Amino acid sequence: MSDLLALCADLPRESWQPGELIIEAGRLASRLYVLTSGSVTVERDDVPFARIDTPGAVFGEMALVLGQPATASVRASSETQCHVIDDPETFLTERPGAALAVLRLTASRLDGLTRYLVDVKEQLADEVGHLGMLGQIVDTLVHHHAAVRPGSVRDPDG
Repeated sequence: MSDLLALCADLPRESWQPGELIIEAGRLASRLYVLTSGSVTVERDDVPFARIDTPGAVFGEMALVLGQPATASVRASSETQCHVIDDPETFLTERPGAALAVLRLTASRLDGLTRYLVDVKEQLADEVGHLGMLGQIVDTLVHHHAAVRPGSVRDPDG
């Protein structure tokens, strides 16, 4: 993560006070953030589920990469400062080391989540009823792949 901080050293910084919203769920994202100090809380439907507090950590990347509105809100949980990347696609293209750093961080987060889901599945393997269904849900989540259909605007089925 220190690599990403070094690659962002020339970029502007912004600051937020505790409780201030940085990313709002449901809104299209256009910026990428690299934490320089402080901490943020990631929440969905007002339920906090992650805390980011390591300098050099990136957030806001999922919505940008997927080209969809943010699926979670990010709120400063302390006095927070971040490098702000206003043109993430150009930044990641022109600084391939940054793209690799973001990829590594994202892969690390996915690996942690996958390990957690497998652990939950193993713990609930012998359960029946609603708890027993969690194993099937985990299987669906782990094996879910976005459908990609070849074609074009002229021939969307081809």
